[in-house]
Amino acid sequence: MGLGLLVPHLAMAAEFDGRQLSPAWGVPFAGILLSIALMPLLAPAFWHHHFGKVAAAWSLAFLVPFAFAFGPGVAGSAFVHALVGEYIPFVILLTALFTVAGGIYIRGNLHGSPALNTGILAIGAVLASVMGTTGASMLLIRPLIRANDNRRHKAHVVVFFIFIVSNAGGSLTPLGDPPLFLGFLKGVDFFWTVSHIFPETLFLVGSLLVLFYLLDSWYYHRREELQPVDPTPDTTRLGFDGARNFWLLGVIVALVLLSGLWKTSIAFDLAGTEVGLPGLVRDVGLVLVTLVSLKITPAAVHADNQFAWAPMQEVAKLFAGIFLTIIPVIAMLRAGIDGPFGAVIAAVTRPDGSPDPAMYFWASGLLSSFLDNAPTYLVFFNTAGGDPQVLMTTMAATLAAISAGSVFMGANSYIGNAPNLMVKAIAEDRGVKMPSFFGYMAWSVGILVPLFAVMTLIWFR
Repeated sequence: MGLGLLVPHLAMAAEFDGRQLSPAWGVPFAGILLSIALMPLLAPAFWHHHFGKVAAAWSLAFLVPFAFAFGPGVAGSAFVHALVGEYIPFVILLTALFTVAGGIYIRGNLHGSPALNTGILAIGAVLASVMGTTGASMLLIRPLIRANDNRRHKAHVVVFFIFIVSNAGGSLTPLGDPPLFLGFLKGVDFFWTVSHIFPETLFLVGSLLVLFYLLDSWYYHRREELQPVDPTPDTTRLGFDGARNFWLLGVIVALVLLSGLWKTSIAFDLAGTEVGLPGLVRDVGLVLVTLVSLKITPAAVHADNQFAWAPMQEVAKLFAGIFLTIIPVIAMLRAGIDGPFGAVIAAVTRPDGSPDPAMYFWASGLLSSFLDNAPTYLVFFNTAGGDPQVLMTTMAATLAAISAGSVFMGANSYIGNAPNLMVKAIAEDRGVKMPSFFGYMAWSVGILVPLFAVMTLIWFR
């Protein structure tokens, strides 16, 4: 029995028209994103202890007035759709990837030569589209730091790791980066992205690997770059602890593929939100994978990996607020040129009315640099019409630009993608002196932005 049958007034709630809304309804969404961007810098202690309350406050700042203005039925229906249709599948996948990756420990000591470091970054780029940027980052950042702990200069290694593994490498499948998984939930085919932005990804990752190798070689051959004694002894044989979790990664891939390829008319109605059987099987399966990983992973592996739930809890709480407060923003964008955000539509539209892929690439990318790339993807996905079949065919260049901009430019700042800050925190905890917020942006502007400009001229004109 669907929730819509249990709560009839929700199931029958009429859809609200985005043209009826004022841009002021977007204030809670802007507020939570600005809070994520600025409060860790301006009030770090307060944010660390109260970020969940801040997200809840912005959510209520939208939901309560919305219920008064449009009625509890419409508000409840919108709430259930955001929760069941988008947020829960999103968090379940991230939790499964986070847990399984946290159950794999790479032991032993590698020696951080330019060739080895470049090889690890290349492997990470491949893994990022298989186990997610979060999973690949958590798996590889600690052994990469250990491999370079006898070097004086290693911040650049972590910076390029963020560029390649925590962002660019996750651009090929819905498993790779949260924006692409949201697109998958909206109806974008699983293999659409790899078939449409593989050349762009190969160019970006390949260019970054070459630049990194040249820079790392320059540092490596400087006098006194290597310490006379390696802090990590070579007494432990290289290998994996918790290797059974690799099988669980395969199960995650299979479940996500199954949900995209399995077509059935069986579905359940939850307050007007249709939940298909394939999606339900995927989510239940991912929950079981998470529980199995926790059960079979030895406590020593979690201890060696410094596994903790705090990063996942932060993501879950913040995205709950994001997925709620974005409801009116998406409705206003869907209203098109006649809606409150008509100026945004006009900015990414050519004079003849066709979408401008270059503008979509840079607009989605610049917002992803300072907000979060998952909601940014949703905003521009809906700005372009929100119909996955149209976007995958007649507007394929536009969807490719949105996908590339949202994923690639999440590397432009520490706050562009969740793994960026996680990697920075781990590196600093291990004694790596990382660049400041603006110091990191000096790296990204100097290295990434010229590459993005070249990509625009080649692929997004």
